[in-house]
Amino acid sequence: MTDTLPVAPWRLFVAEVRAVRRLSPSFVRVTFTGPDLDRFADNGYDQRIKLALPLPGRTGVRLPQGPDWYAQWRALPDHERNPIRTYTVRAVRPHRSEVDVDLVLHGDGGPATRWARRVRAGDEIAIVGPDSGYGGDHGGVEFRPPSTGCLLLAGDETAVPAISAICERLPLDARGRVLLEVPETGDALPLIAPPGVEVAWLPRGVGGYGSRLVAAVTAAAGELLASVPASGSTPVAQLVDEVDVDRDILWEVPDAPPTAPLYAWLAGEAGVIRTLRRHLVTERGLDRRAVAFMGYWRHGRPDQS
Repeated sequence: MTDTLPVAPWRLFVAEVRAVRRLSPSFVRVTFTGPDLDRFADNGYDQRIKLALPLPGRTGVRLPQGPDWYAQWRALPDHERNPIRTYTVRAVRPHRSEVDVDLVLHGDGGPATRWARRVRAGDEIAIVGPDSGYGGDHGGVEFRPPSTGCLLLAGDETAVPAISAICERLPLDARGRVLLEVPETGDALPLIAPPGVEVAWLPRGVGGYGSRLVAAVTAAAGELLASVPASGSTPVAQLVDEVDVDRDILWEVPDAPPTAPLYAWLAGEAGVIRTLRRHLVTERGLDRRAVAFMGYWRHGRPDQS
Protein backbone atom coordinates (compact mmCIF):
# COMPACT_ATOMS: atom_id res chain seq x y z
CA MET A 1 0.00 0.00 0.00
CA THR A 2 1.30 3.44 -0.92
CA ASP A 3 0.94 6.15 1.70
CA THR A 4 -0.57 9.39 0.50
CA LEU A 5 0.11 12.80 1.96
CA PRO A 6 -2.80 14.30 3.92
CA VAL A 7 -4.70 17.10 2.22
CA ALA A 8 -3.91 20.50 3.75
CA PRO A 9 -6.64 23.12 4.30
CA TRP A 10 -4.93 25.54 1.88
CA ARG A 11 -2.98 25.05 -1.30
CA LEU A 12 -1.22 27.03 -3.99
CA PHE A 13 -3.21 27.39 -7.21
CA VAL A 14 -1.41 28.42 -10.38
CA ALA A 15 -3.82 30.56 -12.39
CA GLU A 16 -4.15 33.08 -15.16
CA VAL A 17 -6.56 35.92 -15.76
CA ARG A 18 -9.50 34.86 -17.92
CA ALA A 19 -11.40 38.15 -17.92
CA VAL A 20 -11.30 41.67 -16.51
CA ARG A 21 -14.52 43.64 -16.04
CA ARG A 22 -14.77 47.22 -14.79
CA LEU A 23 -17.76 47.30 -12.42
CA SER A 24 -17.68 50.96 -11.45
CA PRO A 25 -15.24 53.86 -11.09
CA SER A 26 -13.61 52.17 -8.08
CA PHE A 27 -14.14 48.43 -8.64
CA VAL A 28 -12.81 45.92 -11.14
CA ARG A 29 -13.68 42.21 -11.24
CA VAL A 30 -10.94 39.78 -12.21
CA THR A 31 -11.88 36.24 -13.20
CA PHE A 32 -9.14 33.65 -12.73
CA THR A 33 -8.92 30.18 -14.26
CA GLY A 34 -6.44 27.34 -13.90
CA PRO A 35 -5.98 23.60 -14.34
CA ASP A 36 -6.83 22.81 -10.70
CA LEU A 37 -9.24 25.60 -9.73
CA ASP A 38 -12.00 23.00 -9.82
CA ARG A 39 -10.60 22.08 -6.38
CA PHE A 40 -11.01 25.60 -5.01
CA ALA A 41 -13.45 25.34 -2.08
CA ASP A 42 -16.62 27.42 -2.39
CA ASN A 43 -17.05 28.48 1.26
CA GLY A 44 -18.81 31.78 0.56
CA TYR A 45 -19.20 34.56 3.12
CA ASP A 46 -16.00 36.56 3.73
CA GLN A 47 -13.53 33.86 2.69
CA ARG A 48 -10.04 35.34 2.60
CA ILE A 49 -7.39 34.31 0.10
CA LYS A 50 -3.96 35.58 -0.93
CA LEU A 51 -2.88 36.67 -4.38
CA ALA A 52 0.81 36.46 -5.26
CA LEU A 53 1.54 39.18 -7.81
CA PRO A 54 4.25 39.28 -10.47
CA LEU A 55 7.47 41.14 -9.72
CA PRO A 56 7.98 44.41 -11.63
CA GLY A 57 9.04 43.76 -15.19
CA ARG A 58 8.35 40.03 -14.98
CA THR A 59 5.56 37.71 -16.04
CA GLY A 60 4.38 34.76 -14.00
CA VAL A 61 4.83 34.03 -10.32
CA ARG A 62 7.25 31.60 -8.73
CA LEU A 63 6.65 30.88 -5.06
CA PRO A 64 8.56 28.46 -2.80
CA GLN A 65 6.98 25.03 -2.46
CA GLY A 66 6.24 22.82 0.55
CA PRO A 67 4.49 23.31 3.89
CA ASP A 68 6.97 26.02 4.95
CA TRP A 69 6.61 28.02 1.74
CA TYR A 70 5.55 31.18 3.60
CA ALA A 71 8.68 31.21 5.77
CA GLN A 72 10.78 30.62 2.67
CA TRP A 73 9.00 33.47 0.90
CA ARG A 74 9.64 35.89 3.78
CA ALA A 75 13.32 34.95 3.77
CA LEU A 76 13.76 35.92 0.10
CA PRO A 77 15.53 39.19 -0.74
CA ASP A 78 13.14 42.02 -1.61
CA HIS A 79 13.88 41.92 -5.33
CA GLU A 80 13.01 38.20 -5.47
CA ARG A 81 9.93 38.24 -3.21
CA ASN A 82 6.66 38.36 -5.14
CA PRO A 83 4.20 40.76 -3.46
CA ILE A 84 1.41 38.90 -1.68
CA ARG A 85 -1.85 40.61 -0.75
CA THR A 86 -5.03 39.45 0.96
CA TYR A 87 -8.43 39.64 -0.74
CA THR A 88 -11.93 38.22 -0.40
CA VAL A 89 -13.37 35.70 -2.82
CA ARG A 90 -16.37 37.15 -4.64
CA ALA A 91 -17.55 33.99 -6.42
CA VAL A 92 -16.38 30.45 -7.14
CA ARG A 93 -17.48 28.29 -10.08
CA PRO A 94 -15.68 24.95 -9.63
CA HIS A 95 -17.45 23.39 -12.62
CA ARG A 96 -15.79 26.02 -14.81
CA SER A 97 -12.52 26.21 -12.84
CA GLU A 98 -13.15 29.91 -12.21
CA VAL A 99 -12.74 32.25 -9.25
CA ASP A 100 -13.83 35.91 -9.17
CA VAL A 101 -12.08 38.54 -7.07
CA ASP A 102 -13.28 42.15 -6.91
CA LEU A 103 -10.46 44.67 -6.52
CA VAL A 104 -10.62 48.28 -5.36
CA LEU A 105 -8.87 50.93 -7.42
CA HIS A 106 -7.67 53.70 -5.13
CA GLY A 107 -4.43 55.59 -5.56
CA ASP A 108 -1.40 54.06 -7.24
CA GLY A 109 1.01 53.71 -4.35
CA GLY A 110 1.17 49.96 -3.80
CA PRO A 111 1.93 46.91 -5.95
CA ALA A 112 -1.61 45.55 -5.63
CA THR A 113 -3.28 48.71 -6.88
CA ARG A 114 -0.75 49.12 -9.69
CA TRP A 115 -1.36 45.52 -10.75
CA ALA A 116 -5.15 45.94 -10.57
CA ARG A 117 -4.99 49.00 -12.84
CA ARG A 118 -2.94 47.17 -15.48
CA VAL A 119 -4.18 43.57 -15.30
CA ARG A 120 -5.13 41.97 -18.60
CA ALA A 121 -6.50 38.61 -19.76
CA GLY A 122 -3.70 36.07 -19.97
CA ASP A 123 -1.67 37.49 -17.07
CA GLU A 124 -0.32 34.79 -14.76
CA ILE A 125 -0.71 34.78 -11.01
CA ALA A 126 -0.71 32.45 -8.01
CA ILE A 127 -3.57 32.08 -5.53
CA VAL A 128 -3.28 30.67 -2.02
CA GLY A 129 -6.77 29.42 -1.23
CA PRO A 130 -8.88 26.69 0.39
CA ASP A 131 -8.64 23.15 -0.99
CA SER A 132 -12.03 21.45 -1.40
CA GLY A 133 -10.34 18.10 -0.82
CA TYR A 134 -9.84 19.01 2.82
CA GLY A 135 -12.72 17.85 4.98
CA GLY A 136 -12.35 20.23 7.93
CA ASP A 137 -12.61 23.95 8.56
CA HIS A 138 -10.35 25.81 6.15
CA GLY A 139 -10.24 29.00 8.20
CA GLY A 140 -10.32 32.50 6.76
CA VAL A 141 -14.09 33.00 7.26
CA GLU A 142 -14.85 35.47 10.04
CA PHE A 143 -18.62 35.90 9.63
CA ARG A 144 -20.01 33.79 12.49
CA PRO A 145 -23.36 35.18 13.60
CA PRO A 146 -25.58 33.67 16.31
CA SER A 147 -28.79 31.97 15.21
CA THR A 148 -30.99 34.82 16.45
CA GLY A 149 -30.93 38.60 16.53
CA CYS A 150 -30.39 41.40 14.05
CA LEU A 151 -27.34 41.89 11.86
CA LEU A 152 -25.30 45.04 11.33
CA LEU A 153 -22.81 44.72 8.47
CA ALA A 154 -20.74 47.79 7.70
CA GLY A 155 -17.53 48.79 6.00
CA ASP A 156 -15.82 50.89 3.38
CA GLU A 157 -15.07 49.95 -0.23
CA THR A 158 -12.52 47.32 0.78
CA ALA A 159 -15.28 45.44 2.61
CA VAL A 160 -17.81 45.60 -0.25
CA PRO A 161 -16.80 42.23 -1.81
CA ALA A 162 -16.97 40.44 1.55
CA ILE A 163 -20.30 41.98 2.57
CA SER A 164 -21.77 41.30 -0.87
CA ALA A 165 -20.79 37.62 -0.63
CA ILE A 166 -22.12 37.40 2.94
CA CYS A 167 -25.49 38.86 1.96
CA GLU A 168 -25.93 36.29 -0.82
CA ARG A 169 -25.65 33.46 1.74
CA LEU A 170 -27.93 34.89 4.42
CA PRO A 171 -31.16 33.01 5.23
CA LEU A 172 -34.31 34.55 3.79
CA ASP A 173 -35.58 35.48 7.25
CA ALA A 174 -32.46 37.44 8.18
CA ARG A 175 -33.05 40.96 9.53
CA GLY A 176 -30.71 43.88 9.83
CA ARG A 177 -28.82 46.67 8.15
CA VAL A 178 -25.97 46.86 5.62
CA LEU A 179 -23.98 50.11 5.41
CA LEU A 180 -21.36 50.56 2.69
CA GLU A 181 -19.23 53.69 2.40
CA VAL A 182 -17.78 54.06 -1.11
CA PRO A 183 -15.84 56.80 -2.90
CA GLU A 184 -18.64 57.99 -5.20
CA THR A 185 -22.26 57.43 -6.20
CA GLY A 186 -21.33 55.31 -9.21
CA ASP A 187 -19.76 52.71 -6.90
CA ALA A 188 -23.13 51.45 -5.66
CA LEU A 189 -23.14 47.91 -7.07
CA PRO A 190 -26.04 45.45 -7.42
CA LEU A 191 -26.30 43.55 -4.15
CA ILE A 192 -28.57 40.60 -3.34
CA ALA A 193 -29.94 40.54 0.23
CA PRO A 194 -32.97 39.08 2.04
CA PRO A 195 -36.07 41.30 2.20
CA GLY A 196 -35.52 42.04 5.88
CA VAL A 197 -32.01 43.39 5.34
CA GLU A 198 -31.88 47.08 4.41
CA VAL A 199 -28.91 48.11 2.26
CA ALA A 200 -27.56 51.69 2.18
CA TRP A 201 -24.72 52.95 0.00
CA LEU A 202 -22.89 55.95 1.43
CA PRO A 203 -20.85 57.89 -1.17
CA ARG A 204 -18.36 60.06 0.75
CA GLY A 205 -17.30 62.29 -2.15
CA VAL A 206 -14.69 64.73 -0.89
CA GLY A 207 -15.15 63.61 2.72
CA GLY A 208 -12.52 61.61 4.57
CA TYR A 209 -12.63 57.90 5.29
CA GLY A 210 -15.45 57.19 7.73
CA SER A 211 -17.09 60.58 7.18
CA ARG A 212 -20.38 58.85 6.27
CA LEU A 213 -19.87 55.45 7.89
CA VAL A 214 -19.34 56.42 11.53
CA ALA A 215 -22.55 58.43 11.77
CA ALA A 216 -24.53 55.79 9.87
CA VAL A 217 -23.36 52.94 12.11
CA THR A 218 -24.03 54.97 15.24
CA ALA A 219 -27.60 55.68 14.13
CA ALA A 220 -28.27 52.16 12.87
CA ALA A 221 -27.05 50.52 16.08
CA GLY A 222 -29.44 52.63 18.13
CA GLU A 223 -32.37 51.90 15.82
CA LEU A 224 -31.72 48.17 15.64
CA LEU A 225 -31.31 47.79 19.40
CA ALA A 226 -34.52 49.78 19.97
CA SER A 227 -36.42 47.48 17.59
CA VAL A 228 -35.66 44.20 19.39
CA PRO A 229 -37.60 42.96 22.44
CA ALA A 230 -36.06 43.82 25.79
CA SER A 231 -33.96 40.98 27.14
CA GLY A 232 -34.41 41.92 30.78
CA SER A 233 -30.77 42.85 31.18
CA THR A 234 -29.20 46.25 30.69
CA PRO A 235 -26.23 46.49 28.30
CA VAL A 236 -23.03 47.05 30.24
CA ALA A 237 -20.27 49.27 28.88
CA GLN A 238 -17.07 47.26 28.46
CA LEU A 239 -13.58 48.65 28.35
CA VAL A 240 -11.61 47.60 25.29
CA ASP A 241 -7.89 47.70 24.74
CA GLU A 242 -6.94 50.67 22.61
CA VAL A 243 -5.10 49.26 19.61
CA ASP A 244 -2.34 51.38 18.10
CA VAL A 245 -3.34 50.85 14.48
CA ASP A 246 -0.06 52.35 13.29
CA ARG A 247 1.82 49.45 14.86
CA ASP A 248 -0.63 46.61 15.49
CA ILE A 249 -3.38 44.87 13.56
CA LEU A 250 -6.95 45.58 14.66
CA TRP A 251 -8.59 42.18 14.33
CA GLU A 252 -11.06 40.85 16.89
CA VAL A 253 -13.42 38.09 15.82
CA PRO A 254 -15.61 36.04 18.20
CA ASP A 255 -15.28 32.27 17.92
CA ALA A 256 -18.75 31.41 19.21
CA PRO A 257 -21.09 34.41 19.46
CA PRO A 258 -23.71 34.15 22.21
CA THR A 259 -27.40 34.69 21.64
CA ALA A 260 -27.54 38.45 21.32
CA PRO A 261 -29.96 41.14 20.13
CA LEU A 262 -27.40 42.38 17.61
CA TYR A 263 -24.42 40.84 15.82
CA ALA A 264 -22.08 43.36 14.19
CA TRP A 265 -19.50 42.67 11.47
CA LEU A 266 -17.38 45.69 10.55
CA ALA A 267 -14.32 45.95 8.32
CA GLY A 268 -12.36 48.66 6.56
CA GLU A 269 -9.84 51.38 7.35
CA ALA A 270 -8.35 50.52 10.75
CA GLY A 271 -8.71 53.96 12.33
CA VAL A 272 -12.40 54.12 11.41
CA ILE A 273 -13.06 50.58 12.62
CA ARG A 274 -11.34 51.37 15.92
CA THR A 275 -13.76 54.28 16.40
CA LEU A 276 -16.77 52.06 15.67
CA ARG A 277 -15.44 49.35 17.98
CA ARG A 278 -15.19 51.86 20.82
CA HIS A 279 -18.72 53.12 20.19
CA LEU A 280 -20.44 49.75 19.99
CA VAL A 281 -18.66 47.99 22.84
CA THR A 282 -17.77 50.80 25.24
CA GLU A 283 -20.61 53.27 24.64
CA ARG A 284 -23.44 51.00 23.49
CA GLY A 285 -22.48 48.12 25.77
CA LEU A 286 -22.76 45.43 23.10
CA ASP A 287 -21.34 42.07 24.13
CA ARG A 288 -17.87 42.06 22.54
CA ARG A 289 -18.34 38.34 21.84
CA ALA A 290 -21.06 39.30 19.33
CA VAL A 291 -19.05 41.83 17.34
CA ALA A 292 -16.35 41.30 14.73
CA PHE A 293 -13.95 44.15 13.94
CA MET A 294 -11.34 43.93 11.19
CA GLY A 295 -8.91 46.62 10.14
CA TYR A 296 -8.44 45.65 6.50
CA TRP A 297 -6.02 48.49 5.83
CA ARG A 298 -4.53 51.68 7.30
CA HIS A 299 -4.71 55.09 5.64
CA GLY A 300 -1.25 56.46 4.94
CA ARG A 301 0.49 53.09 5.15
CA PRO A 302 1.37 50.74 2.26
CA ASP A 303 -0.79 47.67 1.84
CA GLN A 304 0.50 44.54 3.54
CA SER A 305 0.23 40.81 2.92
